[in-house]
Amino acid sequence: MAPRAYWKGYLKLSLVSCPIALFPASSEREKISFHQINKETGNRIRYRKVDAETGDEVDSADIVKGYEVAKGEYIELEPDELEAVAIESKRIIDIEEFVPRQEIDELYMRDPYYIVPDGEVGQQAFAVIREAIRKEGMVALGKVVFTSREHIIALEARGKGMLGVTLRYPYEVRNEEEYFDTIENEKIPKDMIDLAVHIVETKTGHFKPQQFKDQYEDALKDLLRRKQKGEKIERPKERAPSNVINLMDALRQSVKADSGGARRTSSRSAPSRSTSSRPNARTARKPARAHARHKKAG
Repeated sequence: MAPRAYWKGYLKLSLVSCPIALFPASSEREKISFHQINKETGNRIRYRKVDAETGDEVDSADIVKGYEVAKGEYIELEPDELEAVAIESKRIIDIEEFVPRQEIDELYMRDPYYIVPDGEVGQQAFAVIREAIRKEGMVALGKVVFTSREHIIALEARGKGMLGVTLRYPYEVRNEEEYFDTIENEKIPKDMIDLAVHIVETKTGHFKPQQFKDQYEDALKDLLRRKQKGEKIERPKERAPSNVINLMDALRQSVKADSGGARRTSSRSAPSRSTSSRPNARTARKPARAHARHKKAG
């Protein structure tokens, strides 16, 4: 069954436009979720909307949105009145400008969406806009309205379609100085930096999301299986933290562990005189093995 579009409208670049559909590019449906139940009866808990003063349950048809202007004083808005907010981006994503991708701070990125042409009529116009964005290597910025809010959306070419990522407004991003100002400027000895850089180099690899493993989710599934079988569930003993005397000793021990593993890896490898192939082989094997030894040592 084909997924249902989250939003439908038009993509517009100057006088060129085409119908499009947006689909969420991420989902958490596969994750285990829980219901709240009454421990005494085993029945699910149901929440009711009640009047805060009278305690009476209120029907959904009698509930409207309200903006508090003073304590206990609200401006009430009917659904039709909210629909009267006249902004073009409710049905159209109008590309307003193009910016380099690297200029968009990750703090501003919110939710990703796949964008596809909606029907056969605008296929060519969609392809023209997509390829123009791809060729320039830029990100297109426009506005879109859903969830009763207007969002800035960044569009970039992705395969045969496009990827749209909603962006936060500046007022939604907290100022980092409020958190970082209290961090003292430490004077770090050069030999400490060199040791830390060496550790980083031994663990350097490539981004492979297919290797990500949600250990908590797996443990949760195992717990549910054991609980279903009637097994007794006990809390595992927590491991005591390692006793690190000082930072320099910790760095040296880390380098020693990684270096020892590198020698073992080298001794097991077939000898080769090729100067071009040897570094690549080491680079491919060392991070994985070093990581495994690091876990074992921990």
